[in-house]
Amino acid sequence: MSEATQVLSKSVAGHRAWWVVAVTGTAVVVAGACSTLPGILQGPLRDDYGWSRGSIGLAVSVNMVLYGLTAPYAAALLDRFGVRRVVAAALLTVAAGAGLTTAMTAAWQFTLLWGLLVGAGTGSLSMTLGAAVTDRWFARHKGLVTGVLSSASVLGQMVFLPALSWIIDHHHWRPALVTLALAALAVIPLVVLVLRDHPADLGQHPYGKGAFVAKTAPVPGAARRTFTVLREAGRTAPFWLLAGAFAVCGASTNGIMWSHFAPAAHDHGMPATTASTLLAGIGVFNVAGTVVSGRLTDRLDARRLLAVFFTLRGLLLLALPLIMTATVRAPMLAFVVLFGLLDLATVPPAIALCRVHWGEDSAIVFGWTNAAHQLGAALAAFLAGTARDVFGTYDPVWLALAAACGAAALLSLAVEH
Repeated sequence: MSEATQVLSKSVAGHRAWWVVAVTGTAVVVAGACSTLPGILQGPLRDDYGWSRGSIGLAVSVNMVLYGLTAPYAAALLDRFGVRRVVAAALLTVAAGAGLTTAMTAAWQFTLLWGLLVGAGTGSLSMTLGAAVTDRWFARHKGLVTGVLSSASVLGQMVFLPALSWIIDHHHWRPALVTLALAALAVIPLVVLVLRDHPADLGQHPYGKGAFVAKTAPVPGAARRTFTVLREAGRTAPFWLLAGAFAVCGASTNGIMWSHFAPAAHDHGMPATTASTLLAGIGVFNVAGTVVSGRLTDRLDARRLLAVFFTLRGLLLLALPLIMTATVRAPMLAFVVLFGLLDLATVPPAIALCRVHWGEDSAIVFGWTNAAHQLGAALAAFLAGTARDVFGTYDPVWLALAAACGAAALLSLAVEH
């Protein structure tokens, strides 16, 4: 084989990394669809079973808690069993949870199937997976790849939410869950064929690196290290300040918007499909907001950025009850754009602050901070549904979360730089 042919062969082989990203991103897209589905299931489940919003919100809360708590330990699973096995098992778990939910007859079964199974499955397909794939397969363009995989979850919301909402409106809620289960199953063959734990498994080098990199042996006690890092970080004030702020972040985004925006809009006479489209619009602007936030984080004080983002988000939530109507008007469109830009904008400055305080352990610390995010989201999903049952309106929920965002802004400023 000539030298030119060898170079070409290596170049083509190096592109395997992009196929790995594509398949990993596809798996994350399916997981992202799960985060918004409960919001459009609430009405049909209440109609069919007469369940309260609080009981439905409990299942969503369990799902969010499992998602958050699974993520820090996902790295240990990846080290022990490899990317391909973990991703395939996670997709199979999501498919089983979604498929079996179609046969449920009681609220506790919804909590078990959607809360536990789907929560654990999607938690294994979170930012931890994206970070692991990026670190193993890429020496260049790590920021680009991380951004792509981070936005894949939002892409799942954009792609699936309007379609699933249409299916529910025209064919009932069970076909929507079957669609989600089939989508998860359809990705598994791609995972088996394409994903590998490390480029060295194929005798290749990471993309952008000319030298071969040997695969490191699995490090025993990875799960123990995850807990050790948590214990050490938990002795510092910045951790609890960031965790508190991110708990509010989760409550004011995933917890309320993805679970209760559609029912709240329906209370004002807005069709579920229209509300779902607005949520998808928020997802579109998420990507742009995250990119701009990353650029600003490189130039400005991360603490002040977080404070500004939380303050603006609180003002938007405060205004939401005043602009929500049966039809989509200019103020609501402005809300969609602005809330979308702010939704994920808190992530880059939070990661930057973790790097400042915890260095090489920053990824694990951020994983635990993200667990606080999901705990806040779970609490909001449950309490918002309960508040709607008690007050007959979501207005007190929007006001409470606006106040919480103000408190999160103060917590952000209190973090030492």
